[in-house]
Amino acid sequence: MRTHGCRLGTLPDRRCSPGAYASGLTTGMLCSPRFHTSTIRDVPESEKHAVEIEYGLAPAAYGRTLEIDHIVPLELGGSNDVANLYPERGYHPKDVLENRLHALVCSRAMQLRTAQRAIARNWLALYTRVVVAR
Repeated sequence: MRTHGCRLGTLPDRRCSPGAYASGLTTGMLCSPRFHTSTIRDVPESEKHAVEIEYGLAPAAYGRTLEIDHIVPLELGGSNDVANLYPERGYHPKDVLENRLHALVCSRAMQLRTAQRAIARNWLALYTRVVVAR
């Protein structure tokens, strides 16, 4: 994993941010009504700033223009590891995709590992296939 010279774009630079998931979280756990991402969300500001620096950005609070996002979302078992974080602009479409994938996984229409790998590989292509073409 690279720690500098990362390319900032719509998709994460896979050399820097390949995505990562927490191996202990199962479909049953993630789909339980008792599961809340707030209980596992733990990305300190220092880690967010490290990701910003990797991508050539000045460490700052970007408000609504940019967020340090999980590539594999927490609701799909994503990790808080730096390998699963990247600076994302225009995050609403990815949020829609994440909710749709969670519903597909919990209804057993898609396997958890399939959803994790596909969103890490290319979330835009997956968005077109799962949300737009729906």
